[in-house]
Amino acid sequence: MANSHAMEELKALISTPFNRCIQCGRCSANCPAGSEMDNLPNRMVWFMINDHYECLLKAEAPWKCLSCFTCAARCPRGVSPAEIMEAVRLTTIRQQGMNKLTPEMLANFDPDLPQQAIVAAFRKFAK
Repeated sequence: MANSHAMEELKALISTPFNRCIQCGRCSANCPAGSEMDNLPNRMVWFMINDHYECLLKAEAPWKCLSCFTCAARCPRGVSPAEIMEAVRLTTIRQQGMNKLTPEMLANFDPDLPQQAIVAAFRKFAK
């Protein structure tokens, strides 16, 4: 399968235990942006569990997600659909050849920038 390698790369960006999802729908019921999404958060988790890579990348839901983590707070199993949404966004951007952290970028960081921002950028862009 051509997408199996791509799916593994996507899974490497996600630390949430998405396989623990029981599809209870609490994440979707409490999502403030749920009414704007084509696929609700629990459906995006279902796509991850079932390796539906193309469905994940075609979805508009990751771009509608507010990253408020209400879904994660409401999940009884500790799954964070918002983390999946972020990974899908990042994967899409990377496929377009963008969003990579390079040594040149580090040289241009403001010296007064908090160290947390540099570490966060490294974690996000270097995976």
